[in-house]
Amino acid sequence: MDISVVNIDDNTAEIVLKGDFGIYSTVEFKKTVNAQVEENQKKYIICNLKEVAYIDSSGIGALMVCLSTMKKVDGRLILIHTYDAVKKVLELTKMTSFFEIFDSLDEALKSVSA
Repeated sequence: MDISVVNIDDNTAEIVLKGDFGIYSTVEFKKTVNAQVEENQKKYIICNLKEVAYIDSSGIGALMVCLSTMKKVDGRLILIHTYDAVKKVLELTKMTSFFEIFDSLDEALKSVSA
């Protein structure tokens, strides 16, 4: 999986994920989120899942760990563009009740500025 970070403002970063989100990519994902929180003092992490075709239990677990990390710093982990298979897995595992999920980056940004 490819992971890139887009710095939106002093408090917000978008993490763009591309590829399969499984056991081989969770360590890098968690390190990326932790770096944004610890080094860059981000309070809002927006995970763009538009180009993620597959997510397994390891990916779900990594999202949950990062959600917990963000809550510890009074921050938020927001998911955007959860389509098809990813959305179905989140719904089947009842994870939609834990995460803030928006259809677009604009909607997510409006929620953090409100």
